[in-house]
Amino acid sequence: MANEFLRDRIARKLTALPDERLYQVLDFVEFLETKYAEEATTEANLFQRFAEGVEDRLRAGRVSATTIAETMNLMHKAIGVLNDVTAAGKSVASDIAGVASRAGAAAGAAAGAAAGAAAGVAASGAQHAAQDATAPAPSAGGATGATTPPATPSPTSPPPGSSGDRPA
Repeated sequence: MANEFLRDRIARKLTALPDERLYQVLDFVEFLETKYAEEATTEANLFQRFAEGVEDRLRAGRVSATTIAETMNLMHKAIGVLNDVTAAGKSVASDIAGVASRAGAAAGAAAGAAAGAAAGVAASGAQHAAQDATAPAPSAGGATGATTPPATPSPTSPPPGSSGDRPA
């Protein structure tokens, strides 16, 4: 925008014109743009393009300028609401993506810690197994170094020192 003074002057002149003449000015400006524009205009968003299309169709259908103005004012409010909803949706989506990435990182860290703990337990178990393999095997009577108890006489054999006869 090279000459802000000129643009402000044109805007002031436009405020004095009725809506019917403003559409003529718009048509003329669009014509001049196609013939002499040095740079491309900024692209309107989806909602703006839709509203401009509706406005152009209403104008082509010979609808009065006041009806078009009322319709466009209503559409402008609706577009504002839709833009707010779109912005809120993008904000929620980015929040969800942030939470998901943090949760993924936390899960990765937890999985790494669990894998490290499992490796530590496995190494500890292997160390205990190696120690058990080098220790002497326990005897049949119990723990290592324990003595076996003496054999007890069976109930059918006579006590020592007796002849086997019963006194009468």
